[in-house]
Amino acid sequence: MNARVAPLGAEDMKSRVVAFARAASTEISTMDENIVQDLVGVLPKGITIYVAHTPKASLDDVVRVASKVQQLGFRASPHIVARRLESEAALRKALGELTQAGVEQVLLVAGDREQPVKYTSTLEVIDTGAIEQSGIKVASVAGHPEGHRHAGPATLLAALKHKQAWGERSGVKVQIATQFGFDMDLNCQWAKDLEAQGITLPISIGIAGPTPLPKLIKFAVACGVGASLGSVMKNMTAMANLARMAVGPDQMMVGMLRGCEKLGVTRIVRPHLYAFGGVLVTSKWLRQVQDGQFEIGENDKFEMVAG
Repeated sequence: MNARVAPLGAEDMKSRVVAFARAASTEISTMDENIVQDLVGVLPKGITIYVAHTPKASLDDVVRVASKVQQLGFRASPHIVARRLESEAALRKALGELTQAGVEQVLLVAGDREQPVKYTSTLEVIDTGAIEQSGIKVASVAGHPEGHRHAGPATLLAALKHKQAWGERSGVKVQIATQFGFDMDLNCQWAKDLEAQGITLPISIGIAGPTPLPKLIKFAVACGVGASLGSVMKNMTAMANLARMAVGPDQMMVGMLRGCEKLGVTRIVRPHLYAFGGVLVTSKWLRQVQDGQFEIGENDKFEMVAG
């Protein structure tokens, strides 16, 4: 593909959005345990639901909620946070309980704890051999389109190469999951650059679900979304601009697909929706998109229609 390819028409784009959305994953925290049952019938069976390990939760909490998600017919992907792990024994115990419950995948992240309990990075966790030995089949690892405040580009690239090689060696299917952002072109270029540097892992690109803008900016600051947040702030010169900004999941999805088409990016395979506006709100919105209950309107905003 090149920049001279004719842009997708509205119907073609809608079909692409529906296919993209049907591959989506989303996320809950252990605090959402009481509403997991409510997701049955809203989200399709087999969709991947990440279970976040928030600062106040324990690893046992994550294991329990992930097991419940899996038993309800979804595909649970619990966070394994390296810097919060107490020991290799604790890691292996958690993985054993997860696989016994039918869980086949995890998300490996370093975490933001300043003083690690034992491990400082996911590479150290990977090198224990515990992941593949437990029977876990899929491991998502963090991707950073906007860089990382504590690691330079060379370090990030070397880490991805290490993880890709581990997947090839161990048989674990490794994929990348990114933080959310607002700069679609940056995400697409980042994915293109990774491929040029030998990283061919599939990418789940982070997108914030339907969320009020002030709340979204709050989460962006907390999550360290730098470059794309700056882009948003520059455009907040007048309230009239807010409605036109590409910060909604609808605009992000369309923009992502257009950017990938333009650059010939093939490694961005699904959106990962962060439920900052609420798990049920995000899930219901996603299901409508998966079912094609929308039309693409002005400024790429979706006009939802009844099923």
